[in-house]
Amino acid sequence: MSGQGDVWRLSCFDELPSTSDYCLNACRSGHDAAGLAVLARRQTKGRGSRGRTWLDGGQGLALSVVLEAAQAGPDALGGWPFVASLGFYDGLLRAVPAAQSRLMIKWPNDLLLDGQKVGGILIEREGDYVLIGLGANLATAPAQNLVARPVACLAQCGAVPDVESVARHVLDGLALWHGLWRQKGFASIRTAWLERAHPVGTPLVVQGGTTYEKGHFAGLAEDGRLQLNTEGGMKTIATGDVLLMEKGA
Repeated sequence: MSGQGDVWRLSCFDELPSTSDYCLNACRSGHDAAGLAVLARRQTKGRGSRGRTWLDGGQGLALSVVLEAAQAGPDALGGWPFVASLGFYDGLLRAVPAAQSRLMIKWPNDLLLDGQKVGGILIEREGDYVLIGLGANLATAPAQNLVARPVACLAQCGAVPDVESVARHVLDGLALWHGLWRQKGFASIRTAWLERAHPVGTPLVVQGGTTYEKGHFAGLAEDGRLQLNTEGGMKTIATGDVLLMEKGA
């Protein structure tokens, strides 16, 4: 897998309601959709995780891809969030190398710049396919009053290439990490992810539904679940929203 041209069929649009919906329709069409990549320069109805809307601050990345689901594996969480976030992380760094010391993955697959969200990933299953939607604030971020948490844009680190160039860097990253997962298994993905994520010992809060757990990041279980060292002992968490807290909080 030497480059995205070996894996992806990239289609670029000036505007779409949702790149993930476009891919979803392609999966349902009966044709082989694996390898489809869809980029929209403007997305009017982007979807985020947990039913949220993805807000585009303008000139952002709206990219979705389709892969075969057979690699998902038997573990509780699956490797897709980690493969996707590694590819996303590496792709953004290739586009803007000056972000090296400021970019970080937050469990399982958000991207943070200086601790503020700069990119998000939506992963969906449709029949034999996995759809991965990737959104990033490139030139600008949404207005702070429109989003619940602090956000950043990649341009805070320097000049950002054209969005199609950024997309191709991300596709290269996805192809690389997906290939390594297939060749070497999840253990290598887990190691690489930990090197790019919030450090062990980072204070975290995990919430979702009736769940609210506060503690310190203690690494990943072998299947990718988050390990949280709490006052009540070690907790292993499969899903939830993670908030990074200030040291000493």
